[in-house]
Order: sequence, then C-alpha cells, then structure tokens
Amino acid sequence: MLLTKLRRAEILIAILAIGVRILPGPRPIDDAFITFRYSQNLLAGQGFVYNPGERVLGTTTPVYGLLLAALAAFTGGSGADFPLLALLVNAVADGATCWMLPKLGERLGFRGAGIATGLVWAIAPWSVTFAIGGLETSVLVGLATATFYLHLTHRPVGAAAAGAFALLTRPDALLFVLPLIVGRAVQIRKSVSAARSGEVFAFGAPLAAWLVGSLVYFGSPLPHSIFAKTVAYQIPPDAGLVRLLQHFATPFIEHETLGLGWIRVGIVLYPALFLLGAQSAMRVNRQSWPILAYPGLYFLAFAIANPLLFRWYLTPPLPLYVLGIFAGVSRVSNDLKSRVLLVGFGALALLLTANAWTLTPDHGPSRPAPKMAFIELELLYQEAAERLRTQLSNDEVLAASDIGALGYYTGARILDLLGLVSPEVSRYYPASPSEYVINYAIPPEVVLDLKPDTLVILEVYGRNGLLIDPDFQRSYELVDQLPTDIYGSRGLLIFVRSKSG
Repeated sequence: MLLTKLRRAEILIAILAIGVRILPGPRPIDDAFITFRYSQNLLAGQGFVYNPGERVLGTTTPVYGLLLAALAAFTGGSGADFPLLALLVNAVADGATCWMLPKLGERLGFRGAGIATGLVWAIAPWSVTFAIGGLETSVLVGLATATFYLHLTHRPVGAAAAGAFALLTRPDALLFVLPLIVGRAVQIRKSVSAARSGEVFAFGAPLAAWLVGSLVYFGSPLPHSIFAKTVAYQIPPDAGLVRLLQHFATPFIEHETLGLGWIRVGIVLYPALFLLGAQSAMRVNRQSWPILAYPGLYFLAFAIANPLLFRWYLTPPLPLYVLGIFAGVSRVSNDLKSRVLLVGFGALALLLTANAWTLTPDHGPSRPAPKMAFIELELLYQEAAERLRTQLSNDEVLAASDIGALGYYTGARILDLLGLVSPEVSRYYPASPSEYVINYAIPPEVVLDLKPDTLVILEVYGRNGLLIDPDFQRSYELVDQLPTDIYGSRGLLIFVRSKSG
C-alpha cells in the first residue's frame, strides 16, 4: 500500500510539473529563436543553417534543433509554432525529470529527499523559466537525470546512450559525463566481465555520427558561438565566481523573500548540508560518487572558465544540488529520530520557491509566471521586426547583435555582430576597452567594413564607439527608435545605410 502511494506521488509530481509549465504559456528567450530558425530552415529545404547558403553551426544544441524540426514536420511544417512546440517538449522533459527525482533519491537512500526535490523542481523558476523560454535546458536536465538513474540501476547501455545525447544537447554535459566515464572505467578494471561492447556503441555511435556529419557539413563539430562569445564579451576576472557563489547560496531563490543578506547564510548552510547528504548517500551506494561530484565540478569549471554566465547556464546542476541538500536535512532528521525537520524544511523551500512567481507579469502574457521570466528585450525586437518586415528586400542584409527574435520574425539575411552565426565578425573583437559601457560593445570597423544595409542595436552597445564614429555617422542614417532602458540603454536604434555610404 505504501509503495503504491509513493508511485502515485511520482506521477502526481510529474503532472504538476507539466501543468505548471503550460500555465504561463510560451515566453521565448532570444537565444531560443536562433535554434528555432535553424529548425525552420531545415524544414523549408534550406538545410540546417541560420542563413540559407551559410553552413555555420551557431547553435550549441544540435539535437534539440533537430528534434524540434522532426516534431514540427508532423504538425505545421516550416510554419509550425516553434515557441509552443518547444514549450510542450520541455514540459514533458521536466515532467520526466520530476518523475525520476524520487527514484534517484531512493537509490541514494533518501526517498523523502527525492520527493521533496521533485516537488521543488516542479515549480522552480530556474526550470520553468527556460522551459517556457524555449531553450534546451529542460531536455539537458532530463537526459542528465536519466543518465544518473540508469547508472545507479545498473543499466550501463541506457546510461551511455543518455549521456551521449546529453552531450549533443549541450557541450557542458561533459561535466557530468566525464566523472561517470571514470567511475565506469574503475568498475570495468575491477571486473573484466563488466565491460560490454553495447555501452561503448551506445555512447560512441551518436557522437561519431555527429562528428562525421558536422565535419562534412559545417567543417567543425564545435559551435562557433562558443568562440564568438569568448572574444566578444569582456568579463571581470572574478565575475563567474561571484555569480556562482550567489547562485549556490540561494537554490530556492531565498533573496526574493529574505533579502540579499541571506547569501552570507546560504553559502555556508547549503554546501554543508549537501556534503553531509553526499557522504551519507555514498555510504548507501558507492557508485554514486561521480553523480554527487557533478555540482562541485560544475561550480569549479565555470568559475575558472569565467564566461558570461547567462541564467540558463546556472540551471543544470541545481536538481542534484537540491537533492543533496534535502538528503543532508534528511540525515539530520534521522539522527534526531524525527521527520518534522525534513517536512518543515521541505515546506519552507516550497514556499520560498513559490514566492519567486508573480500572478500578473507586467509584460508579455498575463498568466502567472516566474518573476525571472522577463522577455522585454524579445518583445522589443519583435516590435522592431514588425516595423522592418515589409521594408527589407530579399537581397538586403540586416545587422544586429541580438539576432534571435529579430531574425526569426523578419526572416531576413542576418549579419550577426556578435559572431554566433557570422564567423567573419569575430576577428574584430575584442573591441577597444574605451568602447565598453557594459560587457559588450560593437567595434565601428565591423559595420564599416561589412556594410550591412540595415542596423538594429541597443544604444548602449555603440555609445562609446560606433555611434560617435565620424565614418559611421556619414554612412548610416537613424530612421527609427524604440524607447527602452534595457541594460541602461537609451533606446533601440534602427539605422539604414545612406546612399552616399
């Protein structure tokens, strides 16, 4: 009877997760539109490209793009509603994750912690925001959780396949795949019979297929966008470390309720609870060490690499981190011979997480959504796209630094001033230090040399460089301006190249 009730709990948590993601409706993030356009062009017979005729891998999630294209082929073809399609895919992926988390907790010796984690993750803004935002994050987290669960249930072939597809969903999956490979290698070394050609094939075949296919099609299996972001953004040397410390100190978004002062408490409390839970879990299941190493390894890798940490980069280690925290609380509860602490802590975590939602967002769809699910920039570019759509001819080039919504809604040929899909741009970066107002600036030379017909930029990107360059002022004419203060900008500016330019 108890087992039946627990199984029902898993299903109910999964249903809750799916419903909570469908409730807000699509609120797509700019980067998601880039992948949508790759999928859209593939269905239109243009190939898996951003700009027709330009074989550049500018999306870091090829499997997700191909999945959306395959599903769209059965719905609306190239005219499919990709934001809605992505939302449905992500809702199912997160539902599966929340269904697996209690099972994962059980394998680690803390089923109650697994149920608590599933409930929190079902409503967590760090999950919901990017599910409704159309990004691949939900699929990555789902594949990671499946890999962990299959590993702990002694199904190495399934774990190998899930790990391989996680790597093809996003490259940072290597941070949990690599420890699992090491752990599996240790097992095989101890017992030759443990080695199976099936798991080698399950892991190697998808990766080999992508390696060969991408080398032939794109000339490289690595997304150019990784290199482009590295050279274009200028980040303080400790920015990644500071952001990660803040993030790991507030897994339940406590600062929304308790204020920023909580970070000083959380940065001590939560890692201590996680380590206590991890220690206990490894006593129950020695094979769990590669899994439990993942949050710490993720922290170290991104702190050292110090990229510009977009919010969706911070999500993948959270489910396991939260599970470890609840396992630590469960361990203390067991020592005290009382479940009150675990139940109370779980209820508080749910309340704090729920408080990071708003019933009435001040922009976009009016349905309840996480507070962090803001899409003002995307709506701004969508408005600009509506103004430009009828003005751009097929042979004109539209230049921008945020190319997602603008490119998706105009369908124009895009010159990506950040360089994600336009490799020729990256040689102009980094810009001169004096040109940066925020962490990104457009070098005047990239526009003057490549001569796009139309240019759409936030004012702050060019304030100290492009916009005050005399050659640019002679060559381009400001024809429209949309009011905005995003990133401290003084509007979204639309320029056209003058006839004399």
